[in-house]
Amino acid sequence: MHQFDLYPFTSFDGFKCNLWRLKTDRPTPKGPVLLVHGAGVKSNIFNAPNDKNILDSLSEDGYDVWLENWRGSMLCTPNQWNLEIVADNDHPAAVQEICRLTGYATIKAIIHCQGSTSFMISVLKGLVPQVTTIVSNAVSLHPVVSDASQFKLNSLVPVVKLMTSYLNPHWGDDAPDFKAKLFRSIVKLTHWENDTDVGKFVSFTYGVGHPALWELDNLSNTTKNWIRGEFGYVPMSFFDHITKCIAAGALVSADGKINYASEKPATQARFAFFAGRLNKCFSYESQVNTYNYFNAYRPNYHKLYVYDTYSHLDIFMGKDAYKDIFPAMIYELNN
Repeated sequence: MHQFDLYPFTSFDGFKCNLWRLKTDRPTPKGPVLLVHGAGVKSNIFNAPNDKNILDSLSEDGYDVWLENWRGSMLCTPNQWNLEIVADNDHPAAVQEICRLTGYATIKAIIHCQGSTSFMISVLKGLVPQVTTIVSNAVSLHPVVSDASQFKLNSLVPVVKLMTSYLNPHWGDDAPDFKAKLFRSIVKLTHWENDTDVGKFVSFTYGVGHPALWELDNLSNTTKNWIRGEFGYVPMSFFDHITKCIAAGALVSADGKINYASEKPATQARFAFFAGRLNKCFSYESQVNTYNYFNAYRPNYHKLYVYDTYSHLDIFMGKDAYKDIFPAMIYELNN
């Protein structure tokens, strides 16, 4: 597994986050690339214990690899965040800090799930003009979910909120109190797939699928067990915000008054959108819709990749992702 140098930084509203910089003896002539994780995990989600992960591929290609632990990271102090808070405060501060530390005026980024949605708001608000090329996975400007997922968000989330202010998939392995044990029992009753208890709890939390965030055949047994330590708390405040966005068909402000897809994108950044057709958290149509939105304003500038045998996180954690996915991501970063 890789080692990292730690760089704490303070978000614009004073919240404490941090950056990891991949330790390497290789030259980094291509400059910084920032990786942004999703909700309720941490930067290490990109460091799957495969023979070759995305960090290896980027480093081998000459990139200076940085990873952002924004306030949705399980390494940060628990807090009630939403996408707009993150977009306004965390990502712009992280990008500025990387530019300051490296001396580069521009960087590139790989963004995933709620790291991608929140980063997209940063982009559209003009808060990260230093980022010139962006590889986005799973969902970005147009969150689309299945009818079953929408029912779950609209019907079950309000009930869950009466019981807890957050969910934590780690309860699958360690349920410390009655509330956690109750949710673990519900997960065991409703998820029968051949996954770990944490993996099943992840699927209960983040979608409607068995499993929701990966295809089990795409994961090695080592990675499947490693995942047990890679998921933590996620606040219900996030679910409140993403529910509004899904209902609107695009990202909206936390108060629902601003639709970020209602105007021409005020950015020159080039996007490459990646999606797994089997994703049961956010439909691959999420990325198709966002690609079509950007392509309408600047045809043949952005790219879209849809993979028939992949889902959500196995785009990064799949045992064959190093040959199926990563070459396309690096190609897009290089162009």
